[in-house]
Amino acid sequence: QVQLVESGGGSVQAGGSLTLSCAASGPISRPYCMGWFRQSPGKEREGVGYIDSDSDSSIPDRVKGRFTISRENTKKIVYLQMNSLKPEDTAMYYCAAGGGYCATTITYGFDYWGNGTLVTVSS
Repeated sequence: QVQLVESGGGSVQAGGSLTLSCAASGPISRPYCMGWFRQSPGKEREGVGYIDSDSDSSIPDRVKGRFTISRENTKKIVYLQMNSLKPEDTAMYYCAAGGGYCATTITYGFDYWGNGTLVTVSS
């Protein structure tokens, strides 16, 4: 069973930065996609970064220019670097993983999810 553990959340003032980490363990075969999502109360979950096992990545327009996704191949760790944070970035951030390249996984869904890490941005 694949397990995902997020870390790095916390409280930060607007304009600040945080780096989230997601450590994956268990059997996951290449190719695979890992993504970061967020959800705040009353809002739908939304993706904020994706990267596959070949390190091809994409950042949705909603956070492009402020968020960066990267991975450490040998340790199956994915990072989400968040800069210029805004109060509206406040949310629970989740890591997810699924088989296939990200274009496919984003369309058909992620198989595994972490428990999330909370990010709070104050004005």
